[in-house]
Amino acid sequence: MVKFLNQSDKLKEACGIFGIFSKRAIEIPSLIYYGLFSLQHRGQEGVGIIVANGKTVDQYKDVGSVGEVFNRDILNDLNKIKPTIGIGHVRYSTAGSKGVENVQPLLTNTRIGSIATAHNGNLINAELIRNDLERQGSNFYTSVDSESIIKLISKNLATNDLISAIKKAVSVIKGSYSLLIMVKDKLIGLRDPYGIRPLCLGKLPSGAYVLSSESCALDVIGATFIRDVKKGEIVVISKDGIKSVLYNKTQPQRTCLFEYVYFARPDSTIDGVNCYLSRIEQGKKLYEQHPLAADMIICAPDSGEHAALGYAQASGIPYGVGLIKNRYIARTFIKPTQELRERSVYIKLNPLKINVKDKSIVLIDDSIVRGTTSHHLIKALKNAGAKKVYLLSASPMIKWPCFLGVDTPNRNQLIAAKHSLPAMTRMIGCDYLGFLSLSNLVKCCGGTAKFCSGCFDGKYPIRKPSLKK
Repeated sequence: MVKFLNQSDKLKEACGIFGIFSKRAIEIPSLIYYGLFSLQHRGQEGVGIIVANGKTVDQYKDVGSVGEVFNRDILNDLNKIKPTIGIGHVRYSTAGSKGVENVQPLLTNTRIGSIATAHNGNLINAELIRNDLERQGSNFYTSVDSESIIKLISKNLATNDLISAIKKAVSVIKGSYSLLIMVKDKLIGLRDPYGIRPLCLGKLPSGAYVLSSESCALDVIGATFIRDVKKGEIVVISKDGIKSVLYNKTQPQRTCLFEYVYFARPDSTIDGVNCYLSRIEQGKKLYEQHPLAADMIICAPDSGEHAALGYAQASGIPYGVGLIKNRYIARTFIKPTQELRERSVYIKLNPLKINVKDKSIVLIDDSIVRGTTSHHLIKALKNAGAKKVYLLSASPMIKWPCFLGVDTPNRNQLIAAKHSLPAMTRMIGCDYLGFLSLSNLVKCCGGTAKFCSGCFDGKYPIRKPSLKK
């Protein structure tokens, strides 16, 4: 009997960031709220907003999703100072515990006044930096790697030149990061030298500028997309307009491939590649590689939906609904007792028996991590009467963990890292198992070698440092 860990079979993103700078007071707290709501797929464990008006700073943050933490009264309270600038953050913890003290944005006092930061990504040398700063007398109040960034910036403020302090700080930190920095009169955004995590720039009809992890959040608040922030670029927004500083020009572009597979919303465009079109192409390439004969194409809701549509378009096989998703499972959903654990998959995804009975089904998912969900879905579909279930992944085999801002299981929990294709097929219980090749995935995302593919091939743009004893 095959035993799987009762854990999520999806990779998890680190967080999303969103900021606005305006020359005059507008409804900044509400705009950030809607922006963060649009980025909530990137993190639901904690959310925070910090606003300022040039003199006064106010903030609110807590553990929970955007809708759980914020309401109209809180947003109205934040708006009382008539802010002209603000940043927000939604969190999924890849570094640090889940307590409210680790919810971002982080705020600290420096010799030039208050500085707030919101960070998406993961610093691979954060512990080394933290140990060094603590030896020099710095006190840390959170367990997140993001605090190391703000401490470094504060340390380097020998003069009032904030940009120089930021450049010195990013010369030390290593890893993936899109970062927002807010002071009383500036909003600053920057991406790491490889552009691993996304960040884009937009503009509201009022003239206010917006920085966001994804372009979908710009659409929601009525902002126009201007461009992506470049790898190794610092964008400074002030009353004088926008200034661009390239602090690192030497590293190659290495956007995370998983943004296009799963992380980003399909209505986002990252570094010139639309995520919806990329996922449709992934499905079409899957058919080129695995031209199966079947009665119906279905997806694992909602992650495999667009790849399944692409496969159906290429194959001519009808696309149908085979699994019904329960959309009302709260963050605080009570885990089932041990005797009901085997049935827990039906709480989230239940087969549509009338649609799958006596049919050969191609089931498409975005990825296969542990194999846990795949195993249960195949079993559920066959129990519902499906004759054959062929399972296809719209991404390559995940064989390596990610330390650059993704919550990846240990390598020994990755099914493709431990088992051959025939063994995985037997363990999952499908009649056929196929994966999109890495070369085809790259073609679906523009066809140029500008991506981080470390979780697929173990080739990371950055080597993880060893900690000193």
